[in-house]
Amino acid sequence: MSDTAFWPGGARLAISLSLMFEGGGQPISGANGPIPEPIQDGLPDLPTNAFFAYGVNEGIPRILDLMDKHGIKLSSFVIGQAIEKAPELAREIVRRGHEIAAHGRTWETSYTMQPDEERRFIADGAASIEKITGVKPVGWNAYWLRNSPNTLDILQELGFEYHIDEPSRDEPFIVPLSGGDIVTVPYTFHMNDISSFPFEGYDPIAYEQALKDEFDQLYDEGAHRRRMMVISLHDRISGHANRVRLLDRFLTYAKSKPDVLFARKDEIARYALETKGSLTPIVRRGSPTKTGLPGPAG
Repeated sequence: MSDTAFWPGGARLAISLSLMFEGGGQPISGANGPIPEPIQDGLPDLPTNAFFAYGVNEGIPRILDLMDKHGIKLSSFVIGQAIEKAPELAREIVRRGHEIAAHGRTWETSYTMQPDEERRFIADGAASIEKITGVKPVGWNAYWLRNSPNTLDILQELGFEYHIDEPSRDEPFIVPLSGGDIVTVPYTFHMNDISSFPFEGYDPIAYEQALKDEFDQLYDEGAHRRRMMVISLHDRISGHANRVRLLDRFLTYAKSKPDVLFARKDEIARYALETKGSLTPIVRRGSPTKTGLPGPAG
């Protein structure tokens, strides 16, 4: 057990898994997929759209079954348009005890939007979640983590408690805003399947080893300071059969160690608020246009 109770139950390391539910929210032409050559003339990209559909048909159900096997609850960030096309699957995520969080109205950038437009974009996606599942989301993830200088204030105004769009630390922290606090529950690029381990050049053994190395280092550090490991999964990527198999092996490995906490991101955010200033850092920032980092609009 840790020298200090950094996490509930005296855990020395918290692990949080994200599942991105994006299939059905992508544009029918021009979405990124496994085919490197862009589609021409704005025509519907039929195989790429089928690739996205795999996440809904096979990937998410397979990952949910894996979570049941290990007794783990994750946080699923969903596109409003995607779950409108697969409402039963969204309700199944909630029924199995997972968090459902917001990922925008559609799978597209929002950081170039004017504040009113961005507010509608975020609120519309959240409204779809609440209408379909009965759950008001409290967590936010932007397309490729790119928010505008106004996003955190908009989120706080809309009742969100946290966002994940910052890979700057291995622990949660609080950013004060003019209207109140918002928690950053850090994200990851290097343990993110879509950026670190795409289909081209994919090495499943290297991915499995990277997960173990990340865990081992953070677990060691967790004896003396608060540490958190983040694993980001996408419906159409990590939901494939061989990737689920290696994720199964990693989870078995991580669960074999004592004092490891698997937690949803809303649980982490609320615990961060409960330990504000004692265990959870308070990071005061200026406007993103001056600091280049997420913060109050100014």
